[in-house]
Amino acid sequence: MVIFTGVTTVSRPSSTANLTRQETSLERPVLSSSLSLRKRASRLLIVKFGGSSLNTSTKIRRAVKSVVREYSRGERIVVVVSAIGKTTDQLLALTNGGTGIVDTDKDDILAMGERTSARLFAASLKSEGIQVRYFDPSDRDWPIITDDTFQQANPIKKRSIDRIQRYVKPVVDQGMIPVIGGFIGRTRDGRVSTLGRGGSDTTALLLALGLEADEVILVTNANGILSANPSLVRNVRTIRKIDMKALIGIADAGTKFIHRRALRFKHEKIGIRVISNTIGDLTTEGTVITGGPLPEVDVKIHNPHPVTSVTLVGSNLSRNPDFIRKVIGLTKSSLEAASQDDHSVIFYLKQTGQLKHQLAALHRVVIEEPDGIALAVRTDMALITVKGVGLEGTPGVIARITETLRSNNINIFGLLTITSSVLLLVEWRDRRKAARLMRISLLENS
Repeated sequence: MVIFTGVTTVSRPSSTANLTRQETSLERPVLSSSLSLRKRASRLLIVKFGGSSLNTSTKIRRAVKSVVREYSRGERIVVVVSAIGKTTDQLLALTNGGTGIVDTDKDDILAMGERTSARLFAASLKSEGIQVRYFDPSDRDWPIITDDTFQQANPIKKRSIDRIQRYVKPVVDQGMIPVIGGFIGRTRDGRVSTLGRGGSDTTALLLALGLEADEVILVTNANGILSANPSLVRNVRTIRKIDMKALIGIADAGTKFIHRRALRFKHEKIGIRVISNTIGDLTTEGTVITGGPLPEVDVKIHNPHPVTSVTLVGSNLSRNPDFIRKVIGLTKSSLEAASQDDHSVIFYLKQTGQLKHQLAALHRVVIEEPDGIALAVRTDMALITVKGVGLEGTPGVIARITETLRSNNINIFGLLTITSSVLLLVEWRDRRKAARLMRISLLENS
């Protein structure tokens, strides 16, 4: 049996002298001797509740009961909450309508949704007899520290983890449940910042890193990650397990189960489980995300050998399935990449001893096609790949790449984008210089 005692309201231990009013903590009592009998937890869970999981009193009670149930079983738990329902959207609309509201004030207003949600959740846990510590960005021990890119602030990883270990870990070790509003940060000079869309996921994964948690549980309005959008496709299924590399493609397609920027902080030894908020059971099945983080920016020379770009010119060739099937049959053994438009299809091939034979065969296919016109070839090329989590969703990436190569007299002969990657074609002799310049440009601006 677990006994909860000593629930009182005391002054917030992290209150600072320059606050305009006395802040109070929802909970920081001295642990009773009976609580010391509580079985030491075998696992540490970071549980994040999305806004759709908290938008009614019934859902809040269900979420609180699910935490209490696992806590009573001996689990250590840290709770991260998003703003209730559409609160952030409503605040954003109001601040966007306000004349002259500066970014620092806007973030302070936008953070109110999560701050209120965290207070409400902590108070609800307290009413169940649970010893709780609510963290607020006005506290001097607030853990998530960011740069000053307001509305899209980037956590300063090392500083945040140091503060998580210094301030949050002792609370967990004392047997209390920390409750923290996601999406919120604080700049190095003490101003409130926000992490952008899906920022609560970032908060949860940063806490997991700093606390070396066993699992992050994302409680959402879906049963897990689905095989397709059910509003567009029938008979979708829940994916029971997915690796990070496959996950990125789904995330970049617009699926909203977890924010792409948060995945930078995924540790390979810490699992993520996406579950439904309708069951009220944190042990329920959902989707398990495995694997480690993908780099924010990774620039590599794609091929260790020169490639040849082969352009097949004609009218509507890309819409002719028989033509495409023939071409792929001739090139599949050496195909590196492909692109197309209404008037051409381009294949990027390994430059092997069979190249001349392949070109002759491709030429025959083109001229025998009623709508085919010609074949053009460019040899001694290199493909350079640029990959990163949420790369396509970062404004200005392509501009930075093209500008740095232009200013260094390196020509781009082709450019492809897919999910979080960009593929460029440059001359083989320029490959190392181009990759180095691109890497420097992107890292300086990341």
